[in-house]
Amino acid sequence: MTISFYDFSVPVFTRGLGQLAHVLDKGLAHAQATGTDPAQLVNARLAPDMFTLAGQVQSASDASKFAVARIAGITGPSFPDTETTFAELQARVTKTIDFLKSVERSQIDGAEDREVVMKVRGNELKFTAQRYLLQFALPNFFFHVTTAYGVLRHSGAPIGKMDYLGGF
Repeated sequence: MTISFYDFSVPVFTRGLGQLAHVLDKGLAHAQATGTDPAQLVNARLAPDMFTLAGQVQSASDASKFAVARIAGITGPSFPDTETTFAELQARVTKTIDFLKSVERSQIDGAEDREVVMKVRGNELKFTAQRYLLQFALPNFFFHVTTAYGVLRHSGAPIGKMDYLGGF
């Protein structure tokens, strides 16, 4: 069985974002059940030099939408990083999923050797699309999804591994 380049990208990002939305729902429910100000969780972080929960969600969104856009050779949508509530974070996740679903399989399949050029901290990084997806974009995306999970878990939200992984 052959798995297409599309199958390694769009569905993987979409599923990860779906699980991110799920843990956000559980985080908000936890805040409401314990009388915690939801803004406290949105602004929570694991360490002083790390992004807040909002920043992790924004970064997961950016990592997935820009990865798919770069691989497809199109311009991804720009979302301002202004979310301050769980509802706004959920809306961003939904907009990201909607964008991902708008990218056609034909824009991704066959693009494995397309050059992807990124500027990171003043340095230009060049990849093939396949190397970019597998060695940069997916690890970066899952770093931010995992860290968002970690922020909520550390803040007391009753979430576990299966909330992160989801059903099969």
